[in-house]
Amino acid sequence: MKIAVVILNWNGKALLQKFLPDVVRYSPTEYADIYVIDNASTDDSIAYIKENFNTVKIIVNTENGGYAKGYNDGLKHINADIYCLLNSDIEVTENWLEPILLHFNEQPLTAIAQPKLMDYKRKTHFEYAGAAGGFVDQMGYPYCRGRIFDIVEQDENQYESEFPIFWASGACLFIRSKVFWELGGMDENYFAHQEEIDLCWRAFHKGYQAMYIGTSTVYHVGGASLNHAHWRKTFLNFRNSLFNLVKNVPGNYGCLLFYRLVLDGVAGVKFLLSGKPIHTWAILKAHFSFYYHLPNLIQKRKEIPQKRTHYFTVKSIVWEFYVKKKKHFKNL
Repeated sequence: MKIAVVILNWNGKALLQKFLPDVVRYSPTEYADIYVIDNASTDDSIAYIKENFNTVKIIVNTENGGYAKGYNDGLKHINADIYCLLNSDIEVTENWLEPILLHFNEQPLTAIAQPKLMDYKRKTHFEYAGAAGGFVDQMGYPYCRGRIFDIVEQDENQYESEFPIFWASGACLFIRSKVFWELGGMDENYFAHQEEIDLCWRAFHKGYQAMYIGTSTVYHVGGASLNHAHWRKTFLNFRNSLFNLVKNVPGNYGCLLFYRLVLDGVAGVKFLLSGKPIHTWAILKAHFSFYYHLPNLIQKRKEIPQKRTHYFTVKSIVWEFYVKKKKHFKNL
């Protein structure tokens, strides 16, 4: 079984200089090939790779189509059993691939996997983007084992074992290539953020399993493209989460969508009262964009013939976190 470790790059020479050497060092050539898909960079990223890493294969996209289109376009040129979609700001560790490969070999129903995602800047703690694997509540709000909203847990070996999850972080996501293309790849309307949740959700509808593999560890810088405080990150997360609801929630999604819009309004007021009006505007902008895309989303919903239920284990993570004061996954 062959793994393609695929890094999507856009003007990221500094990150490649810092993290690509370890990716090459700890990805044995007998079962892993390394690719960099370049999203029309204007820096000298490609020249740096060519000069320093003759084993790294380069695919150049003609435009910066974001995370979703960037991978869709680039992966068409890669032949492998498993794709590892790896952010350029990830530090891998020795033997990071072996547990993942072993699991895929032994568990044919596993289509998607994620390693333990730790914080590069605070290595005792999980990282915000995926921690120990992701879930969504009934209204589509994402959270993780090891991270709920802005509370990130310290690693005390509480999430070491393999565990079924609902979504794997796009920072380091392993997926069987045949499943990726069976699903039609990423939804390019997302551009970036939460497209991996949509991908995992669509895999779930087809009966595939996503798994967390705690014996594999990587460290994520986070915020390399957009930091957590940037208004555009707020815009994409709120909008794309609404995309996920319309496309993937089974049955009558109208009531859930109404409640979700109300909660988004509350979040907008909270940002305003916190002196962050640009984020309030980002939520409003997210809603306008959502309404614009709604006809297309309804059509895509029809293309998923059977939507499985029981996608959530918590009805409202907002209620659990803010009202019941449950700050850690084990308390949910």
